[in-house]
Amino acid sequence: MSTQNKLKTFNIGGVHPDDHKISARIPITTLPLPKTVIIPVAQHIGTPATIVVQRGDSVKVGQVLAKHQGFVSSNIHSSVSGRVGIIEEVMDSSGFKHTAISIKVKGDDWEETIDRSDNLVEDISLEGKEIVTRIMEAGVVGMGGAAFPSHVKLSVPEGKHVDYLLINGVECEPYLTSDHRIMLEKPREIIVGIKILMKALGVKNAIIGIEDNKRDAVENFSDLLQHETGIEVQPLEVQYPQGGEKQLIQALLNREVPSGGLPSDVGVIVHNVGTTFAIYEAVQKNKPLVERVVTVTGKSVKQPGNFLVRIGTPVIDVLIAAGGVPEDTGKIVSGGPMMGKAIADLDVPVAKGTSGILLIPKAEALRAEIYNCLHCGKCIEACPMGLEPYHLLLMTKKGNYDKAKHEHIMDCIECGSCSFVCPSNRPILDYIRLGKTEIRKPKKA
Repeated sequence: MSTQNKLKTFNIGGVHPDDHKISARIPITTLPLPKTVIIPVAQHIGTPATIVVQRGDSVKVGQVLAKHQGFVSSNIHSSVSGRVGIIEEVMDSSGFKHTAISIKVKGDDWEETIDRSDNLVEDISLEGKEIVTRIMEAGVVGMGGAAFPSHVKLSVPEGKHVDYLLINGVECEPYLTSDHRIMLEKPREIIVGIKILMKALGVKNAIIGIEDNKRDAVENFSDLLQHETGIEVQPLEVQYPQGGEKQLIQALLNREVPSGGLPSDVGVIVHNVGTTFAIYEAVQKNKPLVERVVTVTGKSVKQPGNFLVRIGTPVIDVLIAAGGVPEDTGKIVSGGPMMGKAIADLDVPVAKGTSGILLIPKAEALRAEIYNCLHCGKCIEACPMGLEPYHLLLMTKKGNYDKAKHEHIMDCIECGSCSFVCPSNRPILDYIRLGKTEIRKPKKA
């Protein structure tokens, strides 16, 4: 089906940071195998997986290292072949320690059941429940950053009816281009992935939402979908944070997810384009999630690019492939500048949710001087959830978490729009994150 003419967007808040899509025209290149990988067993929202290997074991690419524990969990597979080394707690890119499995790389031997060819497999032989099981076994999680187990999303609760599948090709974070490159280089596989998801969900309608700064991707899908039914591509106005599930649903379908609710509450399931490609590989190629595309970028980066990286590869290896760390680097961020988190140790591993690594020059990395709130209301105008960010900051500073919860602080999607527009440079999002953390803590008896 052809693209629709009018550009759509969500109708509350939003900001317009500069794109800085430096690596958008750079094709995906495969990163050489590292000497050692460090594979955390908690690369997803939910319960960490249970380790099923021990030190000294020989493993192949695609072999299960840790089994999912409960429903909201995900399998962890070896991304390399070699020998299992130390199993210990290591720091991840968010600064927290988690149990991880180290593997010393020897060769590149894959499980024989994995189809490694580039041949497009269009015929979908599995049925709905079989598809969900295969996705669960392959350890596929949301690759836009949330890392929510994909099989859970596809298990629609009884009593809820889903009639639309939305594919998130927005990639609204400045600098990041991994999704853009996948859409340009693997569009046919993504379309098959969409059909797999539609079959699993039993829906007849799917929309690929792509911001208009990726016009080549829009035109690419538009051409390929001319003779397809039920799948369309919709160009969207460029507006951050349009990649948020609730914002994308509002932009494409004008449906509003209720406070505390899920997309399935309004008949929608959303999947990222990278996740959709991983689902194609899992179902059609029997390939677990063992590698992903990572953008390495920044104004001073010598060789910015989009790299296909094995899960568990140390960040430093990826940075070396991009020309190393520039002398003027002030901060290295996992993710984009709006929602990403600073990396404290360059030996931390690339995980399933690592969409990009951004190197920020010192001049831009320093926090500006903080002034008193001007009560200008700009943070309220920018908030895509219709909240009062400055008010939530004050409640958190005072430790009034019950009131903050009553004022819907938990609805905050942590997009950073409030901090971005604040003329007083107040760390609004930092305090909101703190408030949410305190609210989530179990209450003492």
